[in-house]
Amino acid sequence: MNAWPKTLHDAIAYFADPDNCVAFLVAQRWPDGDVVCPTCGRADAKYLPARRVWQCKTRHPKCQFSVKVGTIFEDSPIGLDKWLMAMWMVANCKNGVSSYEIHRDLGVTQKTAWFMLHRIRLTMQEDSVSMGLIGGKGAPVEMDETFIGGKIKNMHKNKKPKPIANRTKRLSGVIGKTIVVGMLERNGRVRAEVVLERTQAVLHDLIYKHIAPGTTLMTDEHGGYKGTDYEHEIINHANEYVNGLIHTQGIENFWSLLKRGLNGTYVSVEPFHLFRYIDEQAFRYNYRATPNNPLKDADRFALTVSQVVGRRITYKELTGKMEQPRPF
Repeated sequence: MNAWPKTLHDAIAYFADPDNCVAFLVAQRWPDGDVVCPTCGRADAKYLPARRVWQCKTRHPKCQFSVKVGTIFEDSPIGLDKWLMAMWMVANCKNGVSSYEIHRDLGVTQKTAWFMLHRIRLTMQEDSVSMGLIGGKGAPVEMDETFIGGKIKNMHKNKKPKPIANRTKRLSGVIGKTIVVGMLERNGRVRAEVVLERTQAVLHDLIYKHIAPGTTLMTDEHGGYKGTDYEHEIINHANEYVNGLIHTQGIENFWSLLKRGLNGTYVSVEPFHLFRYIDEQAFRYNYRATPNNPLKDADRFALTVSQVVGRRITYKELTGKMEQPRPF
């Protein structure tokens, strides 16, 4: 592992060699060194260096396979050198990387770069079940919600939401905004999800889904957080933002990072893709360098690459243009 690149400069030079790209992906995909056939599972495939593919010793369809098969790279004509450079940039650029920047830096079309970025974000999605619950007995978890969307005053008159007579609904942020709820383990991990509303039922479901029993919940004065079995500390933002250890400054910091990327880098994000951008920012935040966990850029990049298997999405799936099944 000492031979792997440690900086972007090293990575550009190292991954310019296609054999190095294959060797790195093999090390991440099959750490024990046994290349497994994705079709039958046999682990003694023969490598054909001239074509950089493996030949499974069992005769079956697709007995020859490359390291791309079964990953986000499958069926992509883009070289692994460009894929890996894009992954390095997304994993390590604090405010994200736009498709136009990938288009300019890697020499691919903007449409291709946009598709590549969404495939890379797929590797950054983390399963809450496998990650486990955040918090714990006596540990503080900050919880807050934010609203993502353009300013109503800047919208075209045909796209402006109609005024809502019910003031309660207006305060809930449903007029032209998407609601995101976040939970931050203080000095630890963050979880964030897009929700349709911030009612007590929705917020309680998120609490019990992500936060361990015995956790000290820290929120603002919004009534949707009240009524749980958790110890609950409330900071009234009408009077103060910090009262000793009672505050939500950590999750507010995460919202700042998220909106900096959405507003400054990506500029225009469709609501039905928003969860992907949230997953990207949460991944970088969860694997940031801290005094207790001094991760380097190369570590974050290697972790991203190690999660490419079994996470494939097609362009039609991404754009909602899946072909309908043919009638018999």
